[in-house]
Amino acid sequence: MNLKRRQLLTLGGLSGLGLALLGRGLQETTQPGHSLSSSGLEGIVTARNDSKDDLLLRFVSLADTGTGAEGQYAVAEAMARYRRQEPFSLAILAGDNIYNDGEIENIGAVFEQPYQPLLQQGVRFQACLGNHDIRTANGNPQIKYPGFNMGGRYYTFRRGPVQFFALDTNFNAPWKTQLAWLEQELKRSDVPWKIVFGHHPIYSSGHYGVSRDLLQNLAPLFQKYQVQLYLNGHDHDYERTRPINGTTYLTCGAGAGTRAVGRSAWTKYAAAKLSFAAFEVYRNYLVIRGIGTDNQAFDQDTIQLQPAHSLVSAG
Repeated sequence: MNLKRRQLLTLGGLSGLGLALLGRGLQETTQPGHSLSSSGLEGIVTARNDSKDDLLLRFVSLADTGTGAEGQYAVAEAMARYRRQEPFSLAILAGDNIYNDGEIENIGAVFEQPYQPLLQQGVRFQACLGNHDIRTANGNPQIKYPGFNMGGRYYTFRRGPVQFFALDTNFNAPWKTQLAWLEQELKRSDVPWKIVFGHHPIYSSGHYGVSRDLLQNLAPLFQKYQVQLYLNGHDHDYERTRPINGTTYLTCGAGAGTRAVGRSAWTKYAAAKLSFAAFEVYRNYLVIRGIGTDNQAFDQDTIQLQPAHSLVSAG
């Protein structure tokens, strides 16, 4: 059940707006769910004058991509240009990977061809299922597709001390077992930075509004286990919230097309703009940028690592 943004103003949850966490590294493990200058990127600047030697992880995220149309190619080309200036090897694909009905036979037109330059350069895509994806065989062909690197309907993987948790947020997901798994994995996680991604928004000022069910089921776990960032699509826009009980919610669903987006009490930035989100992880903070097809960083902010998880310099 979804709530429009004005209805949510009575729900609270905006107390304790503060700075969140995040961490370091490039080593990767995977656990299945059963256990710009010359290239035109003038808007992108190095955060806080840190040396690039201090950069510990760079990755991007986007969603609602799988059209094979002009908008998808424009965003894909912007990602390739960004990578030439700011190399990355990880892309989070937050659902609706194949339109209209998740037909795996369309994978060439809607994934392999648009992102061919990135795939050839070794960029690893980590996907989750969207509502369009489950229309064919409940998304199982996509789970098995090697290019999406899915460990199941829900799964976790690490890049050093950054741990990612992929969820199936569809109505027919195995919610009881998935929530139990998520809490177990969050509880056992020993990394300072935790990022969850799923297709559907929790907080949104776009077409679909706020999901009451996801808010009730996921937000308390995020607060309890200090999840710093939730990434999603479904609404075809870009919206970044203020930290809500320690978690920043980022909709990056304008990977192929756009819809209008409003503003709510929690909104820090919103735009109906073809785009992807880019992230740089340093020792004690994470930089978020929204990057459009004009090669400009139209949004930028920093999430601080809380003192309890700050990385202490060796020696």
